[in-house]
Amino acid sequence: MKILFYMPNDEAAAWLQDFARALPEAELREWQPGDTAPADFAVVWRPPREMLAGRADLRAVFNLGAGVDAILALEREQPGSLPRNAQLIRLEDTGMAPQMAEYVTHAVLRYLRRFDEYQTLQRERRWQVLDPHPRESFTVGVLGLGVLGAHVARTVAAFGLPVRGYSRSAKQVEGIATFAGEARLDAFLDGVKVLVNLLPHTPDTANVLNARTFSKLARGAYLINVARGAHLVEADLLDALASGQLAAATLDVFQHEPLPPDHPFWQEPRITITPHMSALTLREESVAQIAQKLLALQRGEAVSGVVDIGRGY
Repeated sequence: MKILFYMPNDEAAAWLQDFARALPEAELREWQPGDTAPADFAVVWRPPREMLAGRADLRAVFNLGAGVDAILALEREQPGSLPRNAQLIRLEDTGMAPQMAEYVTHAVLRYLRRFDEYQTLQRERRWQVLDPHPRESFTVGVLGLGVLGAHVARTVAAFGLPVRGYSRSAKQVEGIATFAGEARLDAFLDGVKVLVNLLPHTPDTANVLNARTFSKLARGAYLINVARGAHLVEADLLDALASGQLAAATLDVFQHEPLPPDHPFWQEPRITITPHMSALTLREESVAQIAQKLLALQRGEAVSGVVDIGRGY
């Protein structure tokens, strides 16, 4: 088994060592410009077009992340960037779901108990008890019911809050009111108090967090975006905060990362910013999952996590 590896940062050596331990019989090498030697599989994160374009030998390309938007964007912009006959396979969970649930639950409970407002009162040295939000109307809507979204929805629901979930195709999640398809999006959004975005980034979902979407939510709603910055129309968020349609937002992802120092989000106290850390890729779990799937493919078995290129996830 010949495996080609690429990661454009200084963590590549640690990943290569872990893969070598997990697959001692494999021939593993880090791709360098000009390398066209044969390989059966590629394991990549944000690979350059030169690495994969035109290769007929690869059986599968493993993406080192659950989101495949970057590699699919490369294919859309420069068709033929992905090997025609190779499956594209994404990571599935690998420890990301508990992290994401922790992050989102923390943000939801912070808004429910109004800790963001108490933080402001503390800065102003004001001792004041605020009326709590009524639980029965503090509806949390989760956009995207994949592995991460479904886990987040179930975790938040365990705190006794009403939770809804939205997906492109019909899904059932125990204890969650589910909505599917574009025709049901407005019904899903209607009256939601906390909107959590966990949609995959595709051409169809770009800019989905916009003025129209915000207008369907309950007055004074909250936004939590942990998917991709390209989902959000930034000017519309600032306008919604200024008008009071949104009370606050927690953002972990941005159109440009790192977020530029002069970006207006830094100056808006109602926006909480974190540096794309809501669910970090865990190396040990990721290597184990990919190694298991590589061995399965070698035996001629089917594996999960195969991306539908047309749908984008």
